[in-house]
Amino acid sequence: MKLGADNETLAENKVLILYLLSIIQKPISNDGLYRLVLSIQDMNYFYFQQFLIDLEENKYIASYQKEQEILYEITESGKSTLALTLDMLPGIIKLKVDQNIKGELKEIRNENAIRAEFIPLSENQFIVKCKVIENSNTIFEIQTLATSRDQAVGIVQNWEKNAGKLYPEFLMMLNEQTEEKEEDQELEGNMQIFDDMNSEENT
Repeated sequence: MKLGADNETLAENKVLILYLLSIIQKPISNDGLYRLVLSIQDMNYFYFQQFLIDLEENKYIASYQKEQEILYEITESGKSTLALTLDMLPGIIKLKVDQNIKGELKEIRNENAIRAEFIPLSENQFIVKCKVIENSNTIFEIQTLATSRDQAVGIVQNWEKNAGKLYPEFLMMLNEQTEEKEEDQELEGNMQIFDDMNSEENT
């Protein structure tokens, strides 16, 4: 794929991607990284994808799949290359990165924390998956069956809108069951001790 821009601009854009990945210091999704780039400067989406391909082919970045996402991170070779090429990045770009990245990352992570999707099994059956994600790890997930596409869409929308309230309630109910079980076990243990004491007295 030939990109319609001069070599200096192309190189600058690749350095920007490496610079962002070096600051993040954690794997980030393709969409999340593109949003970060756009918060700094305008970049054509197809150019961006080609930059990622070029950087990965040169082993400056690495990608891997986690669940249903492709995540990217900078490699040691990428860090070394960045150290040699960082001067190519204009000071105004570095300043915008420093000013924008924290707020943009927080917004991306908040959006990624709540996720829902549906998978068609047949024309009238859909599996709906509702998740809570933290640091790219699924920490909570429930699945249910919807009998129409409209119902599946409704469940997805309800989860995305109300997960902040529902998720703590689910955890509370689960913990209550655990606590009740522990209390029952403690009661059974106390009753056993009482029975043993009675047996000793009778003997």
